[in-house]
Amino acid sequence: MLTELRVRDFAIIEALDIEFAPGLNVLTGETGAGKSIIVDCIALLLGDRAEANMVRAGAPAAWVEGVFLCYGAARAQVEAALAEHGIECDEPGQLTLAREVRANGRSLARVNGRAVSQHTLRALGELLVDVHGQSEHLSLLRVKEHVNLLDRYAGLWAQRQRVAAKVGELRAVRRRLDELQHGERERARRVDMLKFQIEEIRAARLKPGEEAALLEEHTRLANAEALAAYADEAHAALYESARGAPAALDLIAQAMRAIANLTRFDSRFEEYHQSLAEANAIIAEVARTLRDYRDAIEFNPQRLQKVEDRLELIKKLKRKYGETVEAVIAFAEQAEAELDQIEHSAAHIEALQQQAQQLTREIAEISSELSGARQAAAARLAQGVEAELQDLRMGSARFAVQITPQEPDATGADHVEFMMAPNAGEGLKPLAKIASGGEMARLMLALKATLSLADHTPTLIFDEIDQGIGGRIGTVVGQKLWRLARAHQVICITHLPQLASFGDAHFKVEKIQRHGRTMTAVRPLDRKARLEELAQMLGTTGQAGAAGAAQLLDEAEHCKATATAV
Repeated sequence: MLTELRVRDFAIIEALDIEFAPGLNVLTGETGAGKSIIVDCIALLLGDRAEANMVRAGAPAAWVEGVFLCYGAARAQVEAALAEHGIECDEPGQLTLAREVRANGRSLARVNGRAVSQHTLRALGELLVDVHGQSEHLSLLRVKEHVNLLDRYAGLWAQRQRVAAKVGELRAVRRRLDELQHGERERARRVDMLKFQIEEIRAARLKPGEEAALLEEHTRLANAEALAAYADEAHAALYESARGAPAALDLIAQAMRAIANLTRFDSRFEEYHQSLAEANAIIAEVARTLRDYRDAIEFNPQRLQKVEDRLELIKKLKRKYGETVEAVIAFAEQAEAELDQIEHSAAHIEALQQQAQQLTREIAEISSELSGARQAAAARLAQGVEAELQDLRMGSARFAVQITPQEPDATGADHVEFMMAPNAGEGLKPLAKIASGGEMARLMLALKATLSLADHTPTLIFDEIDQGIGGRIGTVVGQKLWRLARAHQVICITHLPQLASFGDAHFKVEKIQRHGRTMTAVRPLDRKARLEELAQMLGTTGQAGAAGAAQLLDEAEHCKATATAV
């Protein structure tokens, strides 16, 4: 519901702050006081087009802000829409819409402090408010909403969700079929490419870890001469004596003999003799290893060329298919799986066609059941709306729910549209083609009253609903608006005291003079001020006027108390 409305420099409004109440809020005042300007402010908040003439003369910009609280199904819808547009809520269920219009006509929209497009603002506004009297905000004139209202009215939502689930499955199957049945040339090209890639990789007979072993072998083969020279030099230094240059083993043996002599005189050198013996064994082992390594070194240019060719092939495959040999092998496996799927697409197509046929039959069966339930509910809804119209002195009006077959979609196999004939002798027409004004507002009131539990729009605004009706019917309209306000917040602009007396909150809109300028002001009325306003609306003065106003309030309060008790 709309809890707060703040306006600055809009038309003839300098500054306005209104705190609306739950239930039925009525706004009254003399013609031209600016009541409809308040509706214009709310319409701007809901995404209406901004115009430069909205800005108060002499002001740089007009500014309007509304704070909304949402509960139940309405809250779920609003939070889903906010999430879709990436907008966060500071307080759960609370939403702040703001609009600024500059003197040049440019405007800025914000939702919870974040700048949004006019389209986004309108999409959110449609979930929050119905303005009866400005059809662009009237959900009942959006034909796509009619099936939703009928299904909620009839309690068919769960049944409809079954249809939606099956239709979703069928669409997915048909998309896959379309992918398989079209693009034959592309699939043929893809098959040729996959076969080439698989053959190229498989012909190489790659092995995991192969590249590292080849690189090591390449290093040995490419440096065989140097490796042999180094190994020979090290072996000679350790093992082979030369003239004037004894080998390391010979020198260690000489040292061991000398230390053995020392130990005869000093036992401390026994452990050093043992250490040299161990070192001698290690060096001898190293010398043998160097000799075997040197003798095993192969000067094989043919093998080197083969290794280089193999490494070049691996490099080429890695450049095309993956960063490692393992990645290239994995690529080939994936290509084989895709090739298998394409080559067996005929079997896949047949299976998908059978699945689509089965889903089509199931959808037809569920949709047929749903259509039957809708037909029955449509008759009940029409009776209920016409009964409401009878109370509103539109007994000659007729209402019907037109249900026509359509290709099944997520809503079922029915196109649902509300039709109306406001006057006797007229044919049924879509709601969007019915004349606007007070007659339209009463039609909408009848629909809203019948659909009150099915309609999740939190706030309903009725402007000009009392146009062309008298006091007696005004009482009936007031009763219906108050009953409607038990499921929604209702804001009503009225000239009828009989209707205004049913308000849970009453605001007076009036023109005032300030600093030589005329401006609109709004003030909430307590009981005393309300009696004065109702007396003025009755056109009576003095004691008779006060008594008439008090009687209206007493009768309205009695009616409300009786309805609440029931």
